[in-house]
Amino acid sequence: MKLALVVMALFCGAALAGETYTSKYDNIDVDKILANDRILTQYIKCLMEEGNCTNEGRELKKTLPDALATGCNKCSEKQKAQTEKVLRHLSKNRPRDWQRLKTKYDPKGEYSKKYEGKLVQSS
Repeated sequence: MKLALVVMALFCGAALAGETYTSKYDNIDVDKILANDRILTQYIKCLMEEGNCTNEGRELKKTLPDALATGCNKCSEKQKAQTEKVLRHLSKNRPRDWQRLKTKYDPKGEYSKKYEGKLVQSS
């Protein structure tokens, strides 16, 4: 369950609900998850298809391409803030995993340039 929650925060929520992503996971403690390497590693394994995923994790993997392609336009402000926090943490503290995720989900580098620019601006 925790695996699914951080993944949802990672990329703006799981299921589409009309024109916005669900707010079901907006109140998770992202800081607590990021501080726990074991849990964070499970999220990454789920996304990389190297470990088991919960139902929510599987849903995220289906939603992730849309969130990346649209610049998280269907995300709430809270989801955007949580996502930036997670991306900043991964790029700073888990660069190897960050690179692996980028290679899998953004092989052409088109999305990561946009997001990394935002992370630099907001730091």
